[in-house]
Amino acid sequence: MKKEIFVSGRTELAGNHTDHQNGRILASAIDLGIHATCESNGTDRINIESEGFEPIELRTTQLSVNTREFGTPVALVRGVVAGFSEFSLKIGGFDAHIKSDLPSGVGLSSSAAFAVLIGKILNELFNDGQVPPIVIARLAQQGENRYFGKPCGLMGMVCALGHTVYADFKTNEIEPIVADFDSMGLTLCLTDTGGSHAGLDTSYARIPADMVYIANMFDKGVLGDVDPDEFYRKGWDPSSRPVRRAMHFFAENARVPLMRDALKAGDGREYMRLMNESGRSSENLLTNIVTSATGDLKLKQGLDLSASLLEGKGAWRVHGGGFAGCVQALMPKDVFPHYKEEMEKVFGAGSCREIKIV
Repeated sequence: MKKEIFVSGRTELAGNHTDHQNGRILASAIDLGIHATCESNGTDRINIESEGFEPIELRTTQLSVNTREFGTPVALVRGVVAGFSEFSLKIGGFDAHIKSDLPSGVGLSSSAAFAVLIGKILNELFNDGQVPPIVIARLAQQGENRYFGKPCGLMGMVCALGHTVYADFKTNEIEPIVADFDSMGLTLCLTDTGGSHAGLDTSYARIPADMVYIANMFDKGVLGDVDPDEFYRKGWDPSSRPVRRAMHFFAENARVPLMRDALKAGDGREYMRLMNESGRSSENLLTNIVTSATGDLKLKQGLDLSASLLEGKGAWRVHGGGFAGCVQALMPKDVFPHYKEEMEKVFGAGSCREIKIV
């Protein structure tokens, strides 16, 4: 029997590069995502047709990591199937047709959504829908880390949960949140600045590596396990990139619950103030805006233009991993039409779009 499955993309609201350090995040599912029509085929073969991509074919008996597949959709499929198998969950061959309305390269977690989708297909077709969403999310993350070659954290779990959540990965607290920007009179949007993600794997990977480097000095594996007071007592040299990135982590990690509380209170002014703090921390401490690997300045251009348009009116920040891609902005509804017009003059028609969170 054919099944219809949908997985939403997600937008990061707070917690820029905190999830991979057992930190805190605030993120929301959105109204865009990936749709699949699928059915089991009674064999050990997985066949996937995905609009805009080459067909995927693999066997459920061939689940070893293949580094030549890093960064490809087939790696995600193989990784998630392998995760299900390692957890003694049922797997099998299936045929699927996939269609996505997620724009690529704008930080809406298309790779995580795709990995979660494969997990949901396996869950529905072979496990009677009994695998909890958080387990699917963790297996999807494992697939991204080990098979796809992406050292991401667990923010993509929002794709599996399908709503807005506050999460603390140190305490395993997950709290559903109502994020109603509309009732606050605000518009949330993303602008794709058009920067390429090609050649940025090392730049992305260096962020968690720098943070782990500092954590190791305290005999810890990640910064989430380091006492912030103990860190600051060391009197670090702020010219050190790993130190600055650790400083970002501790500041951002403390900011996330404050942004959660502002959302819960419906306090748009306070939320935007904190969102701007987050954005400036990413720019000045995390430094994930420009990289020498590509010298691409489009993201910086988008942030600078947003600053000129929204100073004193709204908030703007890098969205997602950084170095290329997307600017997230929040502003009063009556400001959005002009902001969109000016951003699209620079980055092209359709580059700026309102995001509806669920």
